[in-house]
Amino acid sequence: MNQNETDFIAASQDMQDDRLISAIGYLGILCLLPLLLRKESAFAQHHGKQGLVILLVWLALWFGMIIPFLGQIVWALGSLVLIILVILGMVNALQGKMWELPVLGKYAKQIKL
Repeated sequence: MNQNETDFIAASQDMQDDRLISAIGYLGILCLLPLLLRKESAFAQHHGKQGLVILLVWLALWFGMIIPFLGQIVWALGSLVLIILVILGMVNALQGKMWELPVLGKYAKQIKL
């Protein structure tokens, strides 16, 4: 095995690790894993920031439940949409795609860490 093959294997293993950590980053507070463990990976940072935005929106929805009745309806519908976005984000991260969240993705791009 020459040096190029060794480098390729190491790079593909890093990409596999990035994909897994990036997918985990969509699971609530675990968004900190790609943000803190893979600072050198633009891929992991992208998905970690999107996971952070989803977490912040979920927290805002949770606080919105203070409003009687309407707050619970908005929380339930918003949570359903966020669950779908989490699943889509995880699938795209595992496939190695730099997928951008609809509507919320632009806010993730603005996060500077």
